[in-house]
Amino acid sequence: MPAVSKAQRIVAAIAKNHPDELYERNKGMLSMSKEQLHDFAATKEKGLPKRRRPLRRGEFRKGGYDWRNYE
Repeated sequence: MPAVSKAQRIVAAIAKNHPDELYERNKGMLSMSKEQLHDFAATKEKGLPKRRRPLRRGEFRKGGYDWRNYE
């Protein structure tokens, strides 16, 4: 699954290459496999929004991921 925003792609790249530099709120990404982190980090940024809007009450993301706490 590719990243859905530029910020998510950047955090995935940091988690993949420099996990000790992650903010505490982003440490959950370390539970992802190396393949998943690579897929997120390798996403092309062209056409991606800077950030993804927060979920509204009762709303779900495609794929079941909720990435409200990324940097």
